[in-house]
Amino acid sequence: MRVGLFIPCYVDQFYPGAAQATLELLEKYGMDVVYPLSQTCCGQPMANSGYERYGKASSELFLENFGEFEYIVAPSGSCTLHVKDHVLPKTAEAPKIYELCEFLTDILKVDHVDASFPYKVGFHSSCHGLRGLRLAKCSERMDEEFNKPLSLLSKVKGIEMVELDRKDECCGFGGTFAVAEEAVSVTMGNDRIADHQRNGVEVLTGADMSCLMHMQGLLKRQKSPIKVMHIAEILNGNDVMDREV
Repeated sequence: MRVGLFIPCYVDQFYPGAAQATLELLEKYGMDVVYPLSQTCCGQPMANSGYERYGKASSELFLENFGEFEYIVAPSGSCTLHVKDHVLPKTAEAPKIYELCEFLTDILKVDHVDASFPYKVGFHSSCHGLRGLRLAKCSERMDEEFNKPLSLLSKVKGIEMVELDRKDECCGFGGTFAVAEEAVSVTMGNDRIADHQRNGVEVLTGADMSCLMHMQGLLKRQKSPIKVMHIAEILNGNDVMDREV
């Protein structure tokens, strides 16, 4: 299967390891992955700030880069949701974009993860994935709630998933919200990392590197030993101790 790999601009610039892990993971599952070299930002920051008209060129370039693919995959729930709702045409012939975990569970039907990660892990459910893409609901497979990222993490050898006290709470990032409402954003972020700290988490993970970036900054300010990794890195078999996080 041939898929187009969309890497959000902040992942490309600040967390290339998450992008590389996504590519390697898709190739492990037999995908023919194509990375259009001229891709740029999808235009979400402009749209979220009320200036969607300034993101028009970004949307047009996205379609130029990815219009030929049946499937587009991205390691980001927020960018995936923006492209799905505001960039791709609402036609049967248009490409379908999937967040990475969504693609692995819904399209590839992954039932085995060849990875080992012997650490206590806390999973942050980002708002775009949880409430926008409904990654915690998979009604086509079962009636009860089904969390797609957690279903994949549960297949990793040696991992110990930690039950958080408020597992569906926002971290306060919200893109430009963190700039416009800094004090509120920081307070919400500290609440989230306190939940992980209370429950003895060693590694904090999630499917949106933007939220993880926000909490990583707060953890570093506190000089906390908790490490931060994108879920693609764990599923790909990367070890948190192999690099400085």
